[in-house]
Amino acid sequence: MTTTEEGAATEGLLVPPGQGRVVRTPAQHVTFKVTGAHSRTASTFEVVVPPGFDVGAHVHTRSEELFYVLEGELDVLAFEPRVRTPDHWQTWESRSGGRVVRATPGTVILVPPGCPHAFANPTRTPAKVFFQASPPPDHERYFEELLEILADGGPPDHAAIEELRRRYDIEQLTPLKHR
Repeated sequence: MTTTEEGAATEGLLVPPGQGRVVRTPAQHVTFKVTGAHSRTASTFEVVVPPGFDVGAHVHTRSEELFYVLEGELDVLAFEPRVRTPDHWQTWESRSGGRVVRATPGTVILVPPGCPHAFANPTRTPAKVFFQASPPPDHERYFEELLEILADGGPPDHAAIEELRRRYDIEQLTPLKHR
């Protein structure tokens, strides 16, 4: 991006297909498309969710998130349940009778601050999601540090993930899991 001396942008940002900074582990593959260096409103990522990955139900007090399923299928939660049980968010039900849905390509999920949410890939094929988090750059830093924790491919270090999430406005309600 090009800016004037006053800091005003004079050119937009164009990120071609397949471009962007990539962070990859056996648990996730994240491509940073738009970062806090480029936008005051949101960080944008392309995320490949492998079979068996479950981010676990969680909630943010300040962040708003938007998910758009590009490929594959995900089970998705985006509501306050009648009861927050410590595991199996897939069985939760909202006060209005809402349940977890199977999101397919073209599905949009908007999660306001304070709304519990989760996604998991229960299928045998990867899913690809366009993901936006506001405000930037917290999710950029969070992804970088989470992927460092998950890099060895072994069972997740839940204590390290819990401490990381606390620092980045994430209250974990059920555990993160991956095969």
